[in-house]
Amino acid sequence: MAAGHSVDPARWQETFEGLMGRIEPRRRVRSLVLGLLSDLPRKNCWTIAEWAGERTPVGMQHLLGRAQWDADKVRDDVRDYVVEHLHDDQAVLVVDETGDVKKGTGTVGVQRQYTGTAGRIENAQVAVYLVYAGHRGHAAVDRELYVPRSWTADPDRCRAAGLDQETPFATKPELAARMVSRFLDAGHRATWVTGYEVYGGNPKLRTTLEERATGYVLAVACSHEVTTGAGKRRADTLVKKLPERAWQRLSAGAGAKGHPSYDWAVIDLTDPRPTAHQLLIRRNRSTSELAYYRCFSPAPVPLATLVRVAGSRWRVEEFFQAGKGLAALDQHRVRRYPSWSRWVTLAMLAHAFLAVVRAYEHARFPAPDGLISLTCNEIRHLFITLAVRPVHDAAHLLGWSLWRRRHQAQSQASHYQRQAAQD
Repeated sequence: MAAGHSVDPARWQETFEGLMGRIEPRRRVRSLVLGLLSDLPRKNCWTIAEWAGERTPVGMQHLLGRAQWDADKVRDDVRDYVVEHLHDDQAVLVVDETGDVKKGTGTVGVQRQYTGTAGRIENAQVAVYLVYAGHRGHAAVDRELYVPRSWTADPDRCRAAGLDQETPFATKPELAARMVSRFLDAGHRATWVTGYEVYGGNPKLRTTLEERATGYVLAVACSHEVTTGAGKRRADTLVKKLPERAWQRLSAGAGAKGHPSYDWAVIDLTDPRPTAHQLLIRRNRSTSELAYYRCFSPAPVPLATLVRVAGSRWRVEEFFQAGKGLAALDQHRVRRYPSWSRWVTLAMLAHAFLAVVRAYEHARFPAPDGLISLTCNEIRHLFITLAVRPVHDAAHLLGWSLWRRRHQAQSQASHYQRQAAQD
């Protein structure tokens, strides 16, 4: 490294090998995770296997599809690793879903449904993620595939996709409750949970969190009804009764677009138990647009705490952006559930490694004046370029060219045969 430069990819290599020491089977998982972190323009079993120095993609495909290993145990390893290195007594669990647009009907969980990725109804696969967000960093600690009723009502279709043919239908809030409970049952602690309207509007999820004495700040619609001393009222009706002095200008912390500052107000809700139930309202200072949140805490907390939790929601958006852009979270080209769960779990692991290295570097080697702190993107680039990037000779590259062309010729011949039989 350049003299006086604090960046040390060898230190990051040691961190990576320590993480891999938790995982089984290590050798090929290690190669696949490094491939997910690579600078390949497209990441799938073919491209990663060639990049990693293997002769064909068969080994990578076997790892994702047929090898004997438990993706849920690796998921638990990722969760424990994230909490261990990003531990925060005031951590927030952020829940949200993301969709991947797909073609056809054979990929597990696919149907025409709304996905925020496209901003419209598309043929898509949707999954719900749980992100651990603390002051040192954030990373995903759990995932659940959303399996629509069109799938759970068809046992044969579920079985063909690698799901249990008795797979019950579960809503997205139910999947969120399942992941939060799994996190807490593992002995970890989270003071707060936050999420978007689909989660805040679900009374079962709110009840589950209250029974676990876990606070929440969950977004709700303007039409959401709450109970006050004056009876049941819509959220947008209550806000009209607030005097101007009820609003306080507070920052919700750094977000995806800087440090936005809003006006905030809170209304106490009626509840006979010795807990705090409130309606939190956010007002945009420029447009006067309003947003609403249902809040619960086992004991009363100041407004600034509720605002901080509400402002943590952007962490899940950052994870989706980084997980897809840096760790190929959405580039899986698999159809069956076991392969999907393995790919996304290893992508979560790859992103968790970047998040932990970033936290360590920020704590031990703060950036000097004139430089921003190291980002996950910069760490990934330097790690792959300086510590990992494999170099292959012409024979390796030409061998892969022959393999691809042979496989494509076989696929083309099969396609023509099917076409001829139909004609």
